[in-house]
Amino acid sequence: MTWLGTAAHARWLETESRALLDFARAAAVPQGFGYLDAEGRLDPSRPVELWVTCRMTHCFSLGSLLGVPGTAPLADHGVRALSGALRDAEHGGWFSAVGPDGPVNDAKEAYAHAFVVLATSSATAAGRPGARELLTEALRVSEERFWREDEGAVLESWDRGFTTAEEYRGVNANMHTVEAYLAAADVTGEDVWLDRAVRILRRVLDGYARDHDWRIPEHFTRTWEPVPDYNADDPAHPFRPFGVTVGHGLEWARLALHAREGLVARGRETEGWLLEAAQGLFDRATGDGWAADGADGFVYTVDFTGQPVVHERMHWVVCEAIGAAAALEAVTGEERYAQWYQRAWDYAATHLIERPGAWRHELDEHNAPSARTWPGKPDTYHALQATLVPRLPLAPAFAPALAAGLLDVRHPLR
Repeated sequence: MTWLGTAAHARWLETESRALLDFARAAAVPQGFGYLDAEGRLDPSRPVELWVTCRMTHCFSLGSLLGVPGTAPLADHGVRALSGALRDAEHGGWFSAVGPDGPVNDAKEAYAHAFVVLATSSATAAGRPGARELLTEALRVSEERFWREDEGAVLESWDRGFTTAEEYRGVNANMHTVEAYLAAADVTGEDVWLDRAVRILRRVLDGYARDHDWRIPEHFTRTWEPVPDYNADDPAHPFRPFGVTVGHGLEWARLALHAREGLVARGRETEGWLLEAAQGLFDRATGDGWAADGADGFVYTVDFTGQPVVHERMHWVVCEAIGAAAALEAVTGEERYAQWYQRAWDYAATHLIERPGAWRHELDEHNAPSARTWPGKPDTYHALQATLVPRLPLAPAFAPALAAGLLDVRHPLR
């Protein structure tokens, strides 16, 4: 017997959801949400980063929709931060990082701006004051500054004044833009965001991933030519690692299924390649990444032959394995995905969860604590979503699904 869909497991997931939200409360600072260290205390050496603030705002918006006391004021705190210290009132958009005296990184990054869209979408669904106006602004900035209609994707970053764009193109920023656009489509009712999410998915999955045997190239030139040796001298980079990022294969698989179900919910063609890609990506990621060096857990990266490059185990990769397995089981009904789901949670409980809500973010190849790439515990987002994917349908997105009362409504087989 596997756990998916059982009331007892749903109760465990709910307990862990609440514990994660409780742990994250310590991140609140005047400018937004700060970076938590390994003990769950604020790290004073780190600025307030846009992506962290947005993820926390998203999480606390979900918490408010879950009925967790104390989370709605924290969601409101995040919305105020996105209206205040992190927002560039002169040039538009949002600073990448700020300190007590203003911006410390004034670049305008597609990755972080995608999380502005996600955070404000979730806060809007949760009915938080000022969120809808911010969502409108965030979508305008995304459309005018980052979306490239001729490319069917977003560019990577700009300088503060939106005068010079980075030549690099990357799929990480595009992956999170897919997530954000899917949420925006459900919250606003504007299908243009779903259509753009599907265009990104088609480019990356039905193109690059398929062409590389479901190993996704991460790094590209301005004209979308792959750069396979990018960061070969810095293979463990937290945002642009060398080679193939195993966890992204799992994350893209889940997002493909969210998009697929979004199309179904609107009575549109499901585009069969979305399920094919999700299954291909999941099989490739689990085949390449799990216990690749003899110990349980997913290695961080592999090369284009599937050989491990960075052996550290990241908590977020296990979370995405949980989400992808739950989504694939919901869509296909295949037992093997339920077994992967249970295997991933067993690993998390054995190696990652120190106590409820406190997850080790990184382990070494022996599953001992490590901090090579991700010191501290700055991110509740992946783990919280891992506790919710099994309890929600694949569409609408997390926040509007909770707002619609769809918690613990199992996704029907398609």
